[in-house]
Amino acid sequence: MKRPDLGNRLLVALVAGAVLILAVYFVAVQPKLPAGWRTPGSPELYLTGVAGAALLLVSMGFVLVKRTGRGGSAPAWFVAHVVGGTAGAVLVAIHSAGFLRRPPALLFLALVALVVLGVWARTRGASRMAGTFATKQTSFAPADLAKRQQFAQIITAKRALLERLDPSASEGTFSLTLGHWLRSPRISSHYAKLVRAENRLMGARASVGQEQAWWRPLHLALAYLFVLGLLVHVVTVTFLAGYVAGGGPITWWHIKG
Repeated sequence: MKRPDLGNRLLVALVAGAVLILAVYFVAVQPKLPAGWRTPGSPELYLTGVAGAALLLVSMGFVLVKRTGRGGSAPAWFVAHVVGGTAGAVLVAIHSAGFLRRPPALLFLALVALVVLGVWARTRGASRMAGTFATKQTSFAPADLAKRQQFAQIITAKRALLERLDPSASEGTFSLTLGHWLRSPRISSHYAKLVRAENRLMGARASVGQEQAWWRPLHLALAYLFVLGLLVHVVTVTFLAGYVAGGGPITWWHIKG
């Protein structure tokens, strides 16, 4: 069975197509639509936002598959991650009705940053990361005695934690998954702390460029901030509709608190 894939050209074409669709929609289509499509929070735009959020949550499935090792083919979920995220961003932009001078616009800006960073990582970052493998980085040079002792202490501590976390695993190839975090959050946190200490001692980030070292932490941070912001947005428009409307008419469905 052929491995699902999404080439760089197709990825760029997908994102460019999304930008073109939004440009045509806001310039030529939206002005001719009924007033509901230009009124923030209207039933039409409310449902559009729900659909967009659902697609964005589908894209989060890729993260769960990577972290748990379950749920199907990771490459297939990556394709769903990209397509769902792009389509979701289009619907969220339509949901905004073009009003980008309000706090929820920060969510859309975070979403745009996620898309841009993801495209860069696939089209430029991936080739840089591939070039890093099998190269003689300074981090692979023989360590002095003090560092070897520090490494030994860290590895011993990791193995002790691994006996409690996953006795069948090998320290050299083990990686924390979502299941470990859910079953043993305290031990997983200690193990992750040791991994970070080991990476700092090894100079893993210092051995590559800043873009390559920090794009993934930034991508994850933006994703978590977006999900948190999305939850806050849903709660406020649902239970604090009067506050969000600023004393004006509430044009969306909500539950009065």
